[in-house]
Amino acid sequence: MSATIIHSARLVSDGAETRDAWVEMQGGTVAAVGEGATWRARAAAATVIDARELAGRGAVLVPGFVDIHGHGGGGSSFEGGESDIRAARALHLAHGTTRAVLSLVSGSLEHLTAQVARIAAMTQTDAGILGSHLEGPFLDPGHRGAHDPAALRTATPDAVATLLAAGSGTIRQVTLAPELPGASGAILAFREAGVVVAVGHTDADLAATREAFEAGASILTHAFNAMPPLHHRTPGPVGAATADPRVTLEVIADGVHVHPELIRILFAAAPGRIALITDAMAAAGVGDGRYGLGELDVEVVDGVARVAGTSTIAGSTLTQDAALRVAVKAGVDLPSALDALTRAPAAAIGVADRHGSLRTGHAADAVLLNAGLDPCAVWLDGHRMR
Repeated sequence: MSATIIHSARLVSDGAETRDAWVEMQGGTVAAVGEGATWRARAAAATVIDARELAGRGAVLVPGFVDIHGHGGGGSSFEGGESDIRAARALHLAHGTTRAVLSLVSGSLEHLTAQVARIAAMTQTDAGILGSHLEGPFLDPGHRGAHDPAALRTATPDAVATLLAAGSGTIRQVTLAPELPGASGAILAFREAGVVVAVGHTDADLAATREAFEAGASILTHAFNAMPPLHHRTPGPVGAATADPRVTLEVIADGVHVHPELIRILFAAAPGRIALITDAMAAAGVGDGRYGLGELDVEVVDGVARVAGTSTIAGSTLTQDAALRVAVKAGVDLPSALDALTRAPAAAIGVADRHGSLRTGHAADAVLLNAGLDPCAVWLDGHRMR
C-alpha cells in the first residue's frame, strides 16, 4: 500500500507547532509524524511531496477542518437531493473542510425525517459526511432567525422518537430552546440516543441555560446570535457557556455575525472550547443573488445573507479557511484558531479519537496552507482532493 509523505512544513496540530515537520499518510490514517530530514529513511516506497513546492516557503500543514454547523454552499443546499448535497460538500472540501455535519433548518416532520434518512444513507458512501444536525424545529419563535415560524413545534416524545428513528444513529447534534415545553424530556431522549444537544435560538436566561447544561446539553449554537445578549447584569446563555468547562461555543467568524473583538474575547474566555463554524447557506462560494433556505427566500448583498425583505441575517457565505483568517486577524493566535477548526469541533460531537488531529493513528485528513492561510492542497483519508 503506497504511502504519502509531506515534508518541510510548519505543522500546527493539537494546539502546538513544529517548525520543520513531516507527516506520513498510509491506508487512510496518519502513519508517522517527525521533524527535519528523518522522513528520508521512509521515502523509498512513498510519494514524496515538498510542502514548499505547493505552498511556498511559509507552508503550514494542518489537520482537515471539521464543520459541525453548515447548511450548504456552491449554489446548493443540504436540504436538497444527493446531487445538491455532494455539490455543496465539494465547495467546502476545496476550502479545507474534510469532515462536516450537515445542518437542516426547521421544517415539517415529514421533510426532516426524509432528509436525515437521506443523509444517514450518504454517510455510508461519503467519508466526509459525519451525519446530520437538526437546527430546529424545537426553537423559540421570538429568536427564530431565518427559520420558518410555521415549521416550529413542541418537542413531543413522538416527534423526537420519529426523528431519531429516521436518523438511524447518524444525527450528531440537535439545537433546541431549553425553556420551551417538552425540552427537558427531549434533552434526555436525545442524549440517551447519543445525540449532542445544543442550546440555541432561545430566550433562556443564565439560570435556564445552566439547567440545560446540567441536563446534558454541551454546545451553544452560534454564540451571541439568536439569543439574549451578554449583558453586565444579565449574562445570559453566553455567560453560562463560557463558565462551564463542559460546553463548546460555536462562533461564526465572518466579521458580520460577531464583531472581531468579541471573537478574540470568546477565545480568551473559553480556551480550547471554541468551534469555528460556517453556518453557510447555498450562496457560499457563489456570490450575491437570491437563494432559498428551507421555506424562506434569502437575498445576499455584498456577501451578507438576509431573509428577503428583512434585516434578519440568514446564515452566512463563509468557508472555514476564511473563518481562520478572520480569527487570526482579530488577534487569535494561529494554533488556537486552528484548534477551533479541528480538534475542538471534533471533540464537541465525540469524534476527536479519529478526527481533528494530525497524530499517528488518526484519519489522514490534512490541509496545506500558504503563508496567507489560503488552502493549496487538501487530503481526505490520505487521498488528495485538491
